[in-house]
Amino acid sequence: MHDQTTTLDGYSWPTCGCGRQLRQDELGRVSCRLCQERADTALRQLPGPDGLYAQLATRLMPGRGGDGPVVSVSRTAPLPLRLEPLSLMARGGVVTVLQTWQVDWHEHFGWGHPRWNGDLQQQLDEVVRALRGNLEGAASTHPAFWDFSVEVSGLVRQCERQITGERQERPIAVACPCGTVLRVTVSTPGARCRGCDTQYDRSAVLDLPLATQSASQTGAAA
Repeated sequence: MHDQTTTLDGYSWPTCGCGRQLRQDELGRVSCRLCQERADTALRQLPGPDGLYAQLATRLMPGRGGDGPVVSVSRTAPLPLRLEPLSLMARGGVVTVLQTWQVDWHEHFGWGHPRWNGDLQQQLDEVVRALRGNLEGAASTHPAFWDFSVEVSGLVRQCERQITGERQERPIAVACPCGTVLRVTVSTPGARCRGCDTQYDRSAVLDLPLATQSASQTGAAA
């Protein structure tokens, strides 16, 4: 979402969803170029035979080799079955999330519904290419571009954790001054409070006080 920061003289300077004030050469855009670049960097890590999406196949079925991702597992698959990488690779995972955003962008720009061909790896490559090709327009005009960049970066982190075996970050409960509890991690790019609609960038949200146990149990999570 697009926020504004009010200065002392009453002028509202536009800000990106990450909380960063837009530079003069970014005025008229919804999101800053830094968020656009971060989204592009995340997208570039997913496609291709050496991309994160293809690497999940090895994590799911060790010893399979490089003949492409597996999206279904037979009764003879190695045990224990690694459900998290499977959920990222199968229909409803990474590909579906990105295709949903592509549909949303097409509706935003007034284009027809996109079509995808081939297996999931081919569809992944295709949707990433399409999203990267339209990043400039989306970052300039789409009100939810920051949400897109956060979700794509989160997908990349999930893939990386499954490939490397890294443990998932533990969420931290912090309290917004309005009383709403926000659940964040140490690497969160920022968060929006659902209680008062305040947008926090990474440093600001990590500076919030830890929520008390009672507040964590009753407060609304962001």
